[in-house]
Amino acid sequence: MRLFKGKGEFKRSVSLTKDARDGILTFCKMNHPNEGILVLRGKSRKGNIRIDGLVVPPFSETGPAFAGFPHSFLPLDMSYVGVVHSHPGNSARPSLADLQNFFGLISLIVKYPYEDDDIFAWDSGGREVEISVI
Repeated sequence: MRLFKGKGEFKRSVSLTKDARDGILTFCKMNHPNEGILVLRGKSRKGNIRIDGLVVPPFSETGPAFAGFPHSFLPLDMSYVGVVHSHPGNSARPSLADLQNFFGLISLIVKYPYEDDDIFAWDSGGREVEISVI
């Protein structure tokens, strides 16, 4: 039984504004060698997630191998679409802990050295999602 209308599965993709990309990269560089974490704001339509804003989560904790925050302290906001965090090493693959603490529709991971081509998008199953800058 199908609960929602539609024809099969849709292919998810991410569109990231230049301002959001630049803010993410700057934040990651500022927090290095620790991980940094931000909440992503935007909209989702027909599988495309458009990210156009960033929020510093309250009471976030970071270190060289972790970044997190208590979700209960985030104000209710329907524009949250996921999180982005940095990996100070050279891998952008999500860890088991990243997947177990998934928040929202999408997770972006930025690997060192935090340049334009170092941002990767993942779904909750650990599958890579196409990302473009608009």
